[in-house]
Amino acid sequence: MDFDFSDNQEQLRDAVRKWVDRGYSFERYRAGVAAGGFARQAWSELAGLGLTALTVPEEYGGLGQGAIDAMVVAEELGRGLVLEPIAQAFIASAVLTRSAPAAVQSAWLPRVASGQALVVLAQQERKARYHLDVCEAKAALAQSGYLLSAMKSMVPAGDQADACIVPAQLAGKIALFLVERTASGLSTQGYITQDGSRAAELRLTHAPATLITTDGLAALELALDTGIAATCAEAVGVMDKTLAATVAYMNQRRQFGVPIANFQALRHRVADMKMHMELARSMSYYASLKLGAPAAERRAAMARAKVQLGQSMRFVGQQAVQLHGGIGVTDEYIVSHYFKKLTQLEIRFGDTLHHLGEVSGRMQDTAGVFA
Repeated sequence: MDFDFSDNQEQLRDAVRKWVDRGYSFERYRAGVAAGGFARQAWSELAGLGLTALTVPEEYGGLGQGAIDAMVVAEELGRGLVLEPIAQAFIASAVLTRSAPAAVQSAWLPRVASGQALVVLAQQERKARYHLDVCEAKAALAQSGYLLSAMKSMVPAGDQADACIVPAQLAGKIALFLVERTASGLSTQGYITQDGSRAAELRLTHAPATLITTDGLAALELALDTGIAATCAEAVGVMDKTLAATVAYMNQRRQFGVPIANFQALRHRVADMKMHMELARSMSYYASLKLGAPAAERRAAMARAKVQLGQSMRFVGQQAVQLHGGIGVTDEYIVSHYFKKLTQLEIRFGDTLHHLGEVSGRMQDTAGVFA
C-alpha cells in the first residue's frame, strides 16, 4: 500500500505551511486570543487559500477534495495554533453534501466554500456526556416550517457563526436542522476556551429552523467522525511543534557546563515523546483513510484513533512541560500554549475515556485477535 502523498497534496501542505509561518505568528495567535478567539479576517484568509472550499463539491464552487487533503490542512494549521475552526467547514460540507435537500445545498454550500458563511455543529448538551443519542432538544412542526427549543453547549465560535447545525427530537427520533444566526428566539453567550479559541452557549426558544434530514443520528455520527479525523490531524501538527520546541530548548539550556540534551535520561524521554507522536500520526492517517468506510467500521476506527491520540497528546504535552521546567507553564512561552491546545483537543468530540468505552463496546468475542 502506498502511503506517499500526491504532488498536489504536497503542494497544498507547502502552501498552508507558508501561510502559517509568514502570516500566523505566535504574536498573531496571542492577539487573536486577546481579541476574542475568532477573527473574520483570519477566516477570510483561510477562504482565500481555498481551505473552506476544500471538501465542498465542485458543482457548488468547491474543490471537491477528500479526507486526506483535509488531514494535510488540519495538521499544518495545528502547527500554527490557528484559532479559527477549519474542521467546522469540513463538517458542514460533509453533512450538507450527504444529507441535505438540494435546495439547502444550493443555498449554503457555495457560501461555505467561499468563506462567506461559517456553519458550525451545535450538538453538545450538558447531560449528554459525548453520547450522541442523548438529546433533549425538541423540534415541532409549524405552518412555516419547524421550530426548535434547545440548549447547546461548547458550540465552536457559536456567537460568530452564520448558521448552526442542530440535532433535535422530532416525532420520537433525532433529526438534524439548520438554524440561522438571525433567527428569532436564538441567543448566544460567547466565551474563551482553555486553548484560547472561542465557543458559546446556544439557547433556542421556538426558533425557526430548516430541516436537513430526519435520519439525524446517522448524519450526526458522520459529522462527529469528520470532526474527529480533523482533530487527530490537528493534534499531530501541535505535537510536532511541541517536540521541536522541546528539543531546541534542551540544546540551548545548559547545566553543569553542558546542554541538558547531553543527559541520557532526558534523551530517553524525548525518544518516548517521538514514539508517541509517530503512533499518533499513524492513527491519524488511519482515521482519515477510514472516513469513507461503512458507518460501523468508520465509527470503530474513529474511537480507536481518538484513544491513541488522547494518550499521545497527554504524554507529549506533559513531558514537554516537565523538560522545560518552570518556563514551560508561562504565558509568554509558546510551549504552555501547545500544552493547553493538546489538553483541549484531548476532550474535543469525546475524551479518551469515552472513546476507550466505545472501543470496548465494539469488540467482538475474539477482540479482533483470532479468526
